[in-house]
Amino acid sequence: MRSFLLALLSLNTALLCAQDANFEAKNRTPVEAKFSPGGHLSLDLCSSGAELKGTDENLVRVSYRSERDRTNNVTVRLKTSGGKAYVKVRGCPHNNFLLTVELPKSSDLYVRMFAGELNVQGITGNKDVQLHAGQLTMEIGQPADYAHVDASVVSGELDAVPFDLSKGGLFRSFDRSGPGKYRLHAHVGAGELDLR
Repeated sequence: MRSFLLALLSLNTALLCAQDANFEAKNRTPVEAKFSPGGHLSLDLCSSGAELKGTDENLVRVSYRSERDRTNNVTVRLKTSGGKAYVKVRGCPHNNFLLTVELPKSSDLYVRMFAGELNVQGITGNKDVQLHAGQLTMEIGQPADYAHVDASVVSGELDAVPFDLSKGGLFRSFDRSGPGKYRLHAHVGAGELDLR
C-alpha cells in the first residue's frame, strides 16, 4: 500500500510540473509559467532592449521595466506545452525599455526580433537567433560544445572571439564544425554580432 501511495504521489507531482499554460497578459510584469530544463523555447520579441538569462529555476519568467513607465501597451503571450514554450511580446516602448526573459540554463532557443539590442547569457543548448537590425551579443560557452556554428551579418561587424574571428563590412559570415552536440545559428541584418 505504501509503495502504491508513493507512486501516486510521484505521478501527481509529475503532472503538476507538466501542466500546460496558455495566457496573455497586458501591462503586467512579471509573467511566468513552469518549464523544465531541456525544453525548446521560441521567442517572438518586439523591438527593444532585451536580455535572455539562464537560471536554475524550472520556469519561464518574462519581466520588463521602463524608465518613463510607458508600459501600458505591453502585451506578453506565454504558452507552454510539454517540453515546448512560446513567448510573444508586443507593444514595447521604443526608448528606455528593457525586456528580460529568464529560462532554465539547459534550453534550446529559437529567437526572432526585428530591431534593438539583444543579449543572451548563461544558456546551454541549441541556439537559432536572428535580429534584423541592431546588436546581438551572445555568450556561447565552449566552442567545443558545438557540432555546427554559422554566423553572419549583411552589413556591419562580426566578432567571434572564441573562434579567433573579427571582420566587418558587407556580407560577412563564417561556418565551423566541431565535436560537440549543439548547433548555433546567429544572424544580424544590419549592425553588430558579438559571440563571446
